[in-house]
Amino acid sequence: MIPAPASSDPHAGLSSALRLSVMRLARRMRAESADESLTLTQLATLGTLERHGAMTLGELAAHEKVQPPSMTRIVSALEDRGLVVRGPHRDDGRRVVVCITDEASARLAEDRRRRDAWLARRMHELTPDEQDALRRAAPVLEKLAQL
Repeated sequence: MIPAPASSDPHAGLSSALRLSVMRLARRMRAESADESLTLTQLATLGTLERHGAMTLGELAAHEKVQPPSMTRIVSALEDRGLVVRGPHRDDGRRVVVCITDEASARLAEDRRRRDAWLARRMHELTPDEQDALRRAAPVLEKLAQL
């Protein structure tokens, strides 16, 4: 194994430890998904539509940071499964918007319930100080995710 080059960045160790921890936690959370038939990108797309309402394919692609042709494929797959529908834009009939269906909302709710329950069970295994540390870290992690 080749040793990693020495870094002059004082945050290198924390960055590495945080990256590994977040990736492992994300992997465990994915394993608790109630609907293994949906990809992470499909779940994220449904979540975006549920939170923000109907969007054009371009808006949805920009929000999810994927190329429009990729979003077209994602939406087509979700539409084939009855999880989204396409309809006319309310202000411009030439444009099409994508909307989430009630079935998809129910699937998302079940998925979130299952993952939240798993995480709550794990958090009960932590000390009160560790729980407080997570309570303080949650907004910081959200800020990192938004940068």
